[in-house]
Amino acid sequence: MSEDNKTSVEETELNETPISNEETTEVVEETTPEAVEETVEEVAAPAAEEVEEEEVENPLVGETESVLAHVFSGEVEGEVYTLDQLAKPSDEYTEEEYNQLMGMYENTLNEIEEKEIVTGRIISIDDKYVVIDIGFKSEGIVAVNEFNSKQLENMAPGDEVDVFLDRVEDKEGQLILSRRKADILQAWEKIEASHSSGEVVEGLIKRRIKGGMVVDLFGIDAFLPGSQIDVRPVRDFDAYVNKTMEFQVVKLNMVAENVVVSHRALIENDLEEQREQILETIESGQVLEGAVKNITDFGVFIDLGGVDGLLHITDLSWGRVDNPSEIVQLDQRLNVAVIDFDERSKRVSLGLKQLQPHPWEGIQEKYPEGMKVQGRVVSIADYGAFIELEKGVEGLIHISEMSWTQHIKHPSQLVEKDDVVECIVLNINEDEKKISLGVKQLTTDPWADILERFPIGSKHQGTVRNLTNFGVFVELEPGIDGLIHVSDLSWEDKIEHPNEVVKKDQEIEVAILGVDFDNRRITLGHKQVTENPWETYAKEYTPGTAVKGKVVKVTDRGVFVALDKGADAFLNMTKSVVAEFKEGDEVEAFILKFDEQAKNIELSQLDGDQKKAKAAKKKADETANLETGAPTLGEMSGLAELKEKMEAEEKAQAEESTEE
Repeated sequence: MSEDNKTSVEETELNETPISNEETTEVVEETTPEAVEETVEEVAAPAAEEVEEEEVENPLVGETESVLAHVFSGEVEGEVYTLDQLAKPSDEYTEEEYNQLMGMYENTLNEIEEKEIVTGRIISIDDKYVVIDIGFKSEGIVAVNEFNSKQLENMAPGDEVDVFLDRVEDKEGQLILSRRKADILQAWEKIEASHSSGEVVEGLIKRRIKGGMVVDLFGIDAFLPGSQIDVRPVRDFDAYVNKTMEFQVVKLNMVAENVVVSHRALIENDLEEQREQILETIESGQVLEGAVKNITDFGVFIDLGGVDGLLHITDLSWGRVDNPSEIVQLDQRLNVAVIDFDERSKRVSLGLKQLQPHPWEGIQEKYPEGMKVQGRVVSIADYGAFIELEKGVEGLIHISEMSWTQHIKHPSQLVEKDDVVECIVLNINEDEKKISLGVKQLTTDPWADILERFPIGSKHQGTVRNLTNFGVFVELEPGIDGLIHVSDLSWEDKIEHPNEVVKKDQEIEVAILGVDFDNRRITLGHKQVTENPWETYAKEYTPGTAVKGKVVKVTDRGVFVALDKGADAFLNMTKSVVAEFKEGDEVEAFILKFDEQAKNIELSQLDGDQKKAKAAKKKADETANLETGAPTLGEMSGLAELKEKMEAEEKAQAEESTEE
């Protein structure tokens, strides 16, 4: 090709491809917000499980003239040629030399490929863009908002920086670079490498979400499940926000952009070593330090550093413990004693009270018998109340030791749980760890001089407190009761139930019939405050004596008659005869039988019965004289004759009765 032809071709190429401001603007616009956002979305940061995606704003706003000013600065190294000069034929280079020089120029350019990270040199930095030379035909620009503030502070022209080559050239020939995509790709490479090697990585916990936390891992959002934060249950997730921690990548899915990390895995690895060491050296009686891991109704689980031990509720304190939370709190560190270790099951039993002196040491000196003490009611049973004198030392107030006088059915009548009571130490059984206490001993026993205040035979006023089928309970003074049996309510009337005679809270006069000091019982009588009329009746109503009275009750077997001198008697007769009587009728009869003990008088209207009654009375008197030692007819002269005569009379009376 001649020099003229070459000049002509070059002029033609230049004339056909002019560079206008309008075309340049189009090239730049393709690298501004819409283009950048499209490329960012293609390699967006992976979201962690249940982590909401955040919108990434990366506006590239700039003016065309400004961009061109960076790309085409006007500065040219070496000599400057005009277009006219370039259009003229040149004799300096042959075609072979020209091709050789072009080849040498091409060799100065880097061999680059799209969708890779390349290293470039910063040409310039302004408020909007960073111009970077990657050794290609043209330079590329990256918006400053793709760099963080720390990176911008440390960058200067001439520094090398890694960028992502998105496209070698767009439709306008513009080189497309991205710093953000380079950071994302490098982050994924680091995450993948750490997942493969098990390397520990460091991340910042950004915020809390449902089920766990979001962790910033090299600029990628990773998911930290709540169960993977610590070996112990986490109670305050917010305390971990903005906290930098070490993690292990436990799950990675680059296609789904899913990264799961764990901090617990690191702790467990360390604890496993501690666990093996502890299990090799642990033994009964050893004192270890641990942290309260969990609290239950039956005890406390202690973390000994990879090994969990159970501190049973009974081993928390020498005293009574209703709930372990009264003694310890979650995460509390404390020293515990190893009570037992099962090598087969790897179970460790711990104790806390074992580190304290036993409260029963020197118990006799601390609580001698007769000492007045004060304690809290910790438990109530049917038979008494348990009193805590100090932690680990309890005594029992038996129900019988609560009152001298009151009949207590249940201790709750006098005390309630958590009441503070005073009592007296009655007895200590150190071997069985038992202390007997009493409350009534704080006052004088009212029964000590009971016979002096209530001698037998004395009469007193009392108050009816209770009625039963068998009698009446009468309060003689506060705390002192006595019983009137139903048979001692009346001399004459046959009482079936006490309510026929008395009522509750009624004032009544009683006589002291007996005192049982051992059983603390007093026997009372009401009828005994008056003379026994039956002693008079015994003289008036001897068998065979004629009496008068009025019918007060009619039955099928006979009638009840109220006698003129007192007492009721029963007149036995046939049913046909009974029909002739009615209440109020006057009746004449004679005493057939008189029983003072049974309070029973029988009447008869038959003459034969009267003779029998007199004979029976005579015989009874003779028998009574014999029993009392009085002179009898048998001791007098003619005893045998008299006896025969009496037997003959009795026989005759019996015959007469049969005939009738």
